[in-house]
This record gives sequence, structure tokens and C-alpha cells, in this order.
Amino acid sequence: MLNVLCTSLSGEEGPHFELLGAAGFECRVVSRDVDLWNATSFTAALQGCHAVIAGAEPYTPEVLSSCPELRVISRTGVGFDAVDLAACDRHGVAVSITPGVNHDAVAEHAIALLMGIARGFPFADQCVRDCAWSRQARPRVMGSTLGIVGLGRIGQAMATRGIGLGMNVIASDPYASVEFAKQHGVELLSLDELYARSDYISLHAPVTDETKGMINADTIARMKDATVLINTARGQLVNEADLCAALASGKLRGAGLDVFEVEPLPADSPLLQAKNVLLSNHIAGLDRESFRDMFSMAADTIIVLHSGRWPAERIVNLKSQSDWSWC
Repeated sequence: MLNVLCTSLSGEEGPHFELLGAAGFECRVVSRDVDLWNATSFTAALQGCHAVIAGAEPYTPEVLSSCPELRVISRTGVGFDAVDLAACDRHGVAVSITPGVNHDAVAEHAIALLMGIARGFPFADQCVRDCAWSRQARPRVMGSTLGIVGLGRIGQAMATRGIGLGMNVIASDPYASVEFAKQHGVELLSLDELYARSDYISLHAPVTDETKGMINADTIARMKDATVLINTARGQLVNEADLCAALASGKLRGAGLDVFEVEPLPADSPLLQAKNVLLSNHIAGLDRESFRDMFSMAADTIIVLHSGRWPAERIVNLKSQSDWSWC
């Protein structure tokens, strides 16, 4: 029997069990008592597993070298920064993502955070709860400028929603679709130009050597006063200490954050005390439709790879190999 371990949060139920079972796999869910960020306990949980439906836990060289039977890491979502791709290449482990299934969910969540900050939440909510009816006029969203960093599937979904709200949409992405930008009237700019012109900045970029910590004291200083930052991409894009300082000083009017440098967010994080921040727990890509489609695709990738086919559009490593096989 081929064994699949589901480590992705919320994976206790879903279509992956039926799909994998019908294909001859046994799928089980890791115990929530296991610390997946501890290499020893994580490695112990992976023993005997041939594939993983993976969440955001780290797949380090240490973990991979201790799991010789592991053949596939099938990520639910499109991020893979927690996976050491070079180590996976050395061990012949295929790493896959689920492209095209959660961009609408992420964009909706980013808009929710943007509108929440724009309309004064969570401060307004707390005022009512405190029976302190403090009222304050805030800038209208319609007519403001939305700067999108990263114009891939999610960035494009964010752009069309911003346009629908009557915002002027600009974007920065060295690989942006010029056709999409032209069709929707999205102006493509350098990052510095985007920082200088945006009222709202929404991050939709991957974590790379170039983008890690891209939002910091220096780049925040280039932004307009009272800019709002939205991050539903990856926490490592933002230097949180610099962000907190800018929020406290008023340089930034607010922030909507679904992702953080350390997750779960530590109890001593100053973000928890900030009144001009909306926080959520890395759920932007999770609605019922994306949940179904992510887990279906993650399971299907494992099945397809075992059958000898190669879903190239989902595989993010082994680029120099053409003879990968399950055995």
C-alpha cells in the first residue's frame, strides 16, 4: 500500500481521501499534536510515507535525507518557499503546487482587508463595543490609486476587483502580461514609481532573494504619507519591525495582513496592539471552492505522477531532469 500523509491544515476532510483511495493509496492526516516545525517530530511523522499533501511546514535537507521513501510533496496552494527545492532535486522528490484554483479567494480576501482598513475597522468596531461613539471621516476608496506588486493570476484578480471599485490600478511586475494590462487599463510601473503614487499597496509576489523584506524602512519612506499596506502573499516580504514603526508613527495609515514573518503570530507581536491593523490567520486562499479544488488537484498530482505522467504546469523543480520516475 502506498501511503500519503496530509499535513495541510483543514485537511481532515475533503475530496482527496476518495480520490487517493480509489487510486490505491492510503491517506491519513498528521496528528495536530505533532510540531511540524521540529525536524525530529516531523521526520518521525513522515516515516513510511510516499507522498505528502503539504501545508506550509518546512521541508529542509535534514527532513528530506531522513525520508528515503518520500517521492512527492504536493502543496495545497501556490507557495513553495518552505521547501528546499535543491535538496528535493538531489533526492528526486517532485514538488508540486495547485495553480489557478485560489486566485479569486485571495483577491476577495485582499479586498476585504483593504475595505476594512479604508472604512476604519477594527477601530470602529471597538468603539461600538466600548460604547464610545467616536466618528471620523476617512478618504473614499473610489478614485484612489491601488498599486499591485505582482501581476500574476492573483494580482490580475485583484486588479479587476479594484477597477470594479472605481480605483485607479497600477502595477509592478517584470513578467507582467502586457496584454492584460492594456486590456484593463493597468499602468505598469517600476516599484519606486508604484510606491510614490499608490494610496493602497497590495502584495502578490513570491518570496525570492530579491523580494524578501522588500517592504522595509527604506521603501516605506518612498511611499505617500497615509498609504495602506495589504499583504495576502507571504509574511517574509515585509520587515515587520519597520512596518510596526511606520504604523505607530502614522507614516502608514493602516495595514491588512493575512501572513506574517512567524506563524502563528507570536503573542508579544506589537501588531496585536495596533489599532490600525486588520489581521487574519493565513486564510486568504481558503474558501469552499478553492478548498475543494486545491485538495482535488493536490491528490490528482500524486495519482498522475504515480501513473507515469508528468503534469509540468504543476511541478516547480527537477527542471533539468527528464527521466523522473516514481520508483
